[in-house]
Amino acid sequence: MIRHVCMFEFLEEAEGRTREENLAIVKSMLEALPGAIPQIRSSSVALNAEGAPQDNWHLVLITDFDSLEDLETYRVHPDHVAVGRFMLPVRASRACVDFVIDAD
Repeated sequence: MIRHVCMFEFLEEAEGRTREENLAIVKSMLEALPGAIPQIRSSSVALNAEGAPQDNWHLVLITDFDSLEDLETYRVHPDHVAVGRFMLPVRASRACVDFVIDAD
């Protein structure tokens, strides 16, 4: 099984919206992906906790797939591509890692 973990830092303001507004939109878009992309085994989206250090990343996505091939199918899926298109002008940075986990 492959675990795909991405963290995002968002701009304070972008596209006429606040960081919090863009975070809410992206969170909703990401949470809709498991219903559209059957290769997703599990997915979790979380925002940095209120009161946590302000220099933390703002959003984390943790998604599991059976294989790297399934991850690639997800990567090019039109719904995932649409999320990426939305995020590009509103995020400041992205960090990602894909690693093997036991399926137990």
